[in-house]
Amino acid sequence: MGIFDTIRAVLGTSAEADATRDADPEDLFGMSTAYVTMEADLGYESVDAAALCFSGVDSTDFSETVADVEAILGAGEEETGTTFDVREDSHGWEWVVLRDDDPEDLVTSIHFAADEFGERGYGSRLLAAVFGFEADGDRAYWIYSFRRGAYYPFAPRRGKERANDVEFKLQSVLDGELDVEDDESYWYPMWPDTAGGHPWE
Repeated sequence: MGIFDTIRAVLGTSAEADATRDADPEDLFGMSTAYVTMEADLGYESVDAAALCFSGVDSTDFSETVADVEAILGAGEEETGTTFDVREDSHGWEWVVLRDDDPEDLVTSIHFAADEFGERGYGSRLLAAVFGFEADGDRAYWIYSFRRGAYYPFAPRRGKERANDVEFKLQSVLDGELDVEDDESYWYPMWPDTAGGHPWE
């Protein structure tokens, strides 16, 4: 989850203070067809999980908003089987982590959660939506930055190395289907706290 340390280093400011762009949850629906393309054209399958990252606010209203998000996802769990949990990481950022073997359900649930934050006036607290894929034991992610309003690829490897060739391949295949960030300096890595983990772990 080192994206936020990187943001501080690159921008020289807090990611929380920088998170001022109004979110557009409708952008998330682009992932519905991207899942198909990732598997059919590139051989990447879903890791059956996705996550929404946000910066919390110490207020009763925000706590109630998070509770409402949980209630919405809980109601959806009965219908779709999408399980979820809300957690805080070691950097103090909060995550809604969803698990489902149906990518369409993951996209819909992430959208519901993001949309509720936006409707309650907390769209600017949304930082990223992360969608995971795997092929031949290697993982790749599409990350949607709410501040930038665009997606970018992230292909982590051992030793906190990035497979840049894979990232550029993903960009070339999915650009147009997804609104891909054209400024590569904003392709922030999201390193997990533990080796082999997902960014939200």
